[in-house]
Amino acid sequence: MSLPINSFSDFLLAAKQQDQPQRLLFVFARAELPEQASLEERARFDAGQGGTLAPLMCVDKLPEEIGDFVQLRTESEQMGPSWQLLFAASLAGRGGKAPGSAEAEPHLNRMIEAIKQGRVQQLLAFDRQGEPQRLY
Repeated sequence: MSLPINSFSDFLLAAKQQDQPQRLLFVFARAELPEQASLEERARFDAGQGGTLAPLMCVDKLPEEIGDFVQLRTESEQMGPSWQLLFAASLAGRGGKAPGSAEAEPHLNRMIEAIKQGRVQQLLAFDRQGEPQRLY
């Protein structure tokens, strides 16, 4: 039975309640304006609409390594560039053991490619306050 995800806290709780240990996958991204953008696209972007999603950095963590969203956001601010959206997914372990970082890497790479291509419907997205976002 899957739980509704209405907050980052719900995501952490759901990961901790799974039958198998989870490794959480995160990709931090921001909207950027393509180099060949038209004047209309530039105006929309300046108004806070449009643009393309650009992955900036990624990380995998065990649920126990994250206290809350504020802790994750603070850590990300110390590690890399400013971001607007956090994409999240989880990877289930086997035999009572969580996947390792090496096992998570190809999944993170697939997430990055999906974000670049705008295929984000299968990913959870959170804004900088940890609020879930719907992207179409």
